[in-house]
Amino acid sequence: MHLTSDLAQLFARDLKRLRQEIEAFPDDATLWRTVPGVTNPAGNLTLHLEGNLREYIGRQLAGIAYQRHRDSEFNQRDLTRSELCNRIASLTEQIPAAIGSLNDADLARQHPEAVLGHPTSTHQVLASLLGHLNYHLGQIDYLRRTLTTAGAIPLAGLD
Repeated sequence: MHLTSDLAQLFARDLKRLRQEIEAFPDDATLWRTVPGVTNPAGNLTLHLEGNLREYIGRQLAGIAYQRHRDSEFNQRDLTRSELCNRIASLTEQIPAAIGSLNDADLARQHPEAVLGHPTSTHQVLASLLGHLNYHLGQIDYLRRTLTTAGAIPLAGLD
């Protein structure tokens, strides 16, 4: 396999996992709750992941029109599980395809924005974005378990 197809598969898997986590919340209201010491509910973490991926991969690498509103990623609190899952489904179609269309020269090229605070290769940015996705995916899982006292859910693997 090629690195871009490997990365595309990993993003597809983890976006599917994100959707599974959101679907596992018992109701829409629980998506917007937190526990003491936690600022961002699962719904906002999902919106933040969407904005991050649409900006740094969709818009900057694939040229997909998008205007990011980062503040609303953390302030909006009125979407349903179904609406969030529809957004994740759209990401699952766009993001892996955008990554899969890259070649070795694209991966080695400097990413259009200094995402990590300094000029960085697209390959490094994609690795960082995958880590960022998994970091927040873990937070969402932990919040769901804490708020609902439910346990782990079977998660998607590589198809």
